Amino acid sequence: MARKYPLEKLRNFGIVAHVDAGKTTTSERILYYTGESHKIGEVHEGDTVTDWMEQERERGITITAAAISCTWIPTYSGEDTSNRYNFNIIDTPGHIDFTAEVKRSMRVLDGAIVVFDGVAGVEPQSETNWRYAEEAHVPRICFINKLDRTGASFERSYKSIVERLSPKAVRAQIPIGEEDQHVGVIDLLTREAIYFEGEMGEKLVRKEVPEEYKNDVEKYRAELVERIVETDEDAMNAYLEGEEPSVEELKKLIRKATIANEIFLVYTGSALKNKGVQLLLDAVVDYFPSPLDLPPTVGVNPKTGEEEERKPSDDEPLAALAFKLQSDPFVGQLTFFRVYSGVLKSGSYVLNANTGKKERIGRIVRLQADKREEVDEVYTGEIAAAVGLKETKTSHTLCDENHPIVLEEMTFPEPVVSARIEPKTKADQEKMGIALSKLMDEDPTFKVTSDPETLETIISGMGELHLDILVDRLKREFKVDAELGKPQVAYRETIQTEAEGEEKYVKQTGGRGQYGHVKLRIKPLDPNAELDEKTAKNVEREEHFEFINNIKGGVIPSEFIPAVKKGIKEAMERGIVAGYPMVDVSVELYDGSYHEVDSSEVAFKIAGSKAFQDAAKKAQPVLLEPIMKVEIVTPEQFMGDVTGAINSMRGQVESLGERGMMKVIEAKVPLAELFGFTTNLRSMTEGRASASMEFSHYAVVPKNVADEIISKRQG
Repeated sequence: MARKYPLEKLRNFGIVAHVDAGKTTTSERILYYTGESHKIGEVHEGDTVTDWMEQERERGITITAAAISCTWIPTYSGEDTSNRYNFNIIDTPGHIDFTAEVKRSMRVLDGAIVVFDGVAGVEPQSETNWRYAEEAHVPRICFINKLDRTGASFERSYKSIVERLSPKAVRAQIPIGEEDQHVGVIDLLTREAIYFEGEMGEKLVRKEVPEEYKNDVEKYRAELVERIVETDEDAMNAYLEGEEPSVEELKKLIRKATIANEIFLVYTGSALKNKGVQLLLDAVVDYFPSPLDLPPTVGVNPKTGEEEERKPSDDEPLAALAFKLQSDPFVGQLTFFRVYSGVLKSGSYVLNANTGKKERIGRIVRLQADKREEVDEVYTGEIAAAVGLKETKTSHTLCDENHPIVLEEMTFPEPVVSARIEPKTKADQEKMGIALSKLMDEDPTFKVTSDPETLETIISGMGELHLDILVDRLKREFKVDAELGKPQVAYRETIQTEAEGEEKYVKQTGGRGQYGHVKLRIKPLDPNAELDEKTAKNVEREEHFEFINNIKGGVIPSEFIPAVKKGIKEAMERGIVAGYPMVDVSVELYDGSYHEVDSSEVAFKIAGSKAFQDAAKKAQPVLLEPIMKVEIVTPEQFMGDVTGAINSMRGQVESLGERGMMKVIEAKVPLAELFGFTTNLRSMTEGRASASMEFSHYAVVPKNVADEIISKRQG
């Protein structure tokens, strides 16, 4: 099989937004206009293609990122079908509890369409998604959607993008009419009014700009052209001398500036009313990069530790990144991957560079959301899924065994909410373990642990909704009936000062004794601090923990040092204050002694653990709790009640703003106080206020609250 589409005609992009901004509706329109589905699915009718999980259709929200392949001929190509482009689109969730899906999708995308609600403008999750895109250097195009809604305002939403996300955003279109008067859009670059006719808005009719819009068009077009030429010195000089670039030249400049993240074009329309989506697809073709426009992918050779590059070419050695696992009821485990270089063939063997093991690639499928098409080969730049890989997890690299490479791994936020989960019957007990481990493979922000004292199974995730959906999936997909306990906060512990600890563990029994002697120094760790070169050789740094080996002259033989570290880590897991895991501690092992005969790994592990506990108790240990960033949108008359409620929850109001007729309150509130808050908010505001929250940071728990938590844990 040869490559169907040349690499320069491939676009990998995602659709991201705050929950309910109309992202899935936009995806459905894209599938319809690209000919992938012959009927448009609607979220409110529960028959969409990309939201194919039962829970998604019931709740009207996207939970897993759906990957879809389709093709597009730009609307300006007319009858020229040779100008066909291949799209791989990932529709990501908007709800904060599924933020890992957005983060991991950004890693494999070359562009993102960020959808905004024309009434609300920028919302909290839009900011988080924008930040993830920024971190991954993903080019973006903005789409102000839902302009048909009562209260929609293009200008207000546009202003919120410029103020809250980026001053580099600039209008590429303006709407013709708003709310129930919204009939089309004006392209500022070509000075055309575009109307969408036909039953599903599939016919684009280009006309002259209506008289009443001409002044606005000239004003905003001049602004757009200035912003474009500012990104290129030669164009800028020519422009200052009175030469305006042609539309074609402007498009080339926009493309270059979009790929470099120097400009973010703002489009508009109403996906639900079939207006504006085709022009968005034209913009993807014109301005988003193909894999050839991006720098080579960089990774590390696991054998030499040296950095290596892979160019986007079918002739390079294979390098592919697994970015998502999904259990499929029909075919089993699907592993989604993106090929950065080379060709992946079904039936071939590849190396998993993270585990060092070989995997056989069985079947490869390309997804049309929940339908699938089998393929024999996947080329550079493409996204597909392999069936039945055993060892491959999220963010593992699959590569050519003769040219090993490890691509940069993804990092995910730590879960902040935990709950007990109990199977209802013995049969459920056996199935539950397998099902939970599958769900954990799929979702890196979902963790399963067991409480060492009660032997209960504890599941942890990003929020109450996250855990609810996972338990719902256990029932439906894995046929496991389980009860979820009350959500608990994932507290942490840390230390505030430096301290030293020592333990000489000596045990004489009948035969051989035990001897391990350890001296430690501990101090708070700043996770962002750089290591200095002198000490870097002796330092092992992991997330939230640093171990410094400063043993001189072999006073503790090197084979016992890993055991000391293991003992320390176990003590950190058990905590000092109330049995919660300790974080952000730097431990220096600086002295000790050993016995020729009696010393053993076990003795040093126990000594390490006890010396750490000794030091931690002296280092002012404290409890930490997750603090959430909360945004509440409420009618003005309930402002007093809402701010009062925030204060009573130990929260701090950070800012007050306006969004149309509504007031917006931003606050930081401890997660422990927020359980059940959305229900209270509804009753307090006659159901008219809404709240959204996301994790912000960990902070020290006030002493009176900490005492209460400790006595509950010990009681």
